[in-house]
Amino acid sequence: MNKKILKGNGEFSYDYRYDILFFKTAEREYNKSIELDNIVLDIDKDGFISGIQIMEASKFLKMKKSTLLKVPHWRFRAEVNGSRLEIRLMFQVIERNRIIEKNPIIMENVSGQLPDSQMVCEAKLTRQ
Repeated sequence: MNKKILKGNGEFSYDYRYDILFFKTAEREYNKSIELDNIVLDIDKDGFISGIQIMEASKFLKMKKSTLLKVPHWRFRAEVNGSRLEIRLMFQVIERNRIIEKNPIIMENVSGQLPDSQMVCEAKLTRQ
């Protein structure tokens, strides 16, 4: 079986009040969600992981909520092989005029809920 591979441009948001960090592809529409502990995966109609929400993000990433308000660069790769899901997140935050890079890896079993696929998505913040 061939693995579906997709690359896309991304969007980022952080809900300070509820402490939810959200990364998603700009071109793909959400169809359904899968909940895994403090992570919610958005799935598009083709079965690709098109977004990831991290609940209690500051606690999960061991960072101040104020630091998560601006993420100048981020990238995620979500890969499904059989029942194994691996998400590699890379993002930068600015804290006290220093760029700090975080690289959490999330591995879960998804018990056949998703087709074998790989999604790579990234974005860079433009100055406003």
